[in-house]
Amino acid sequence: MLRALRRINRLVDLQSRRLVTQFGLTGPQLVCLRAIHHLQETTPSILSREISLSQATVTGVIDRLVARQLVRRERSEVDRRQVTVSVTEAGKAVIVLAPSPLQDRFVRALTALDAEEQRQVLSTLEHIIEMMGGGDVQAAAVLSTSSSPQGPEELKDLKRTLELDP
Repeated sequence: MLRALRRINRLVDLQSRRLVTQFGLTGPQLVCLRAIHHLQETTPSILSREISLSQATVTGVIDRLVARQLVRRERSEVDRRQVTVSVTEAGKAVIVLAPSPLQDRFVRALTALDAEEQRQVLSTLEHIIEMMGGGDVQAAAVLSTSSSPQGPEELKDLKRTLELDP
């Protein structure tokens, strides 16, 4: 069982490293980029709700995507307080080339299972989480690993995780 858990962790790690190596993007950056593209033009707060990441984390991710010229940030002409983000042509090219996040593949496979099999998988995973003492740990929105946190919210999540695993 521990070997299976390590293999799952390794799969997530390999996917994350592949994204960084091939595209210079972390999993959360790719998820944000894809969501911005899907929403066409959006605000950071809408994006934050769409992908279930804090607005502070999303702002940091957008900063890095803007720096790489994959998205553009523009102030509204009508309300200068409102900022919108949209994908650039370079960002669209990355979306076409980048693989689907690992979680997309998992969700497709999971939804192919019948309802009873889905309940069994969920029940088993919840039991594993409880056995590991992680019942109160919130899930990240993205299956991703990183050698260093990308923003203040991710740093808090990392610290909480480390406290669970002495």
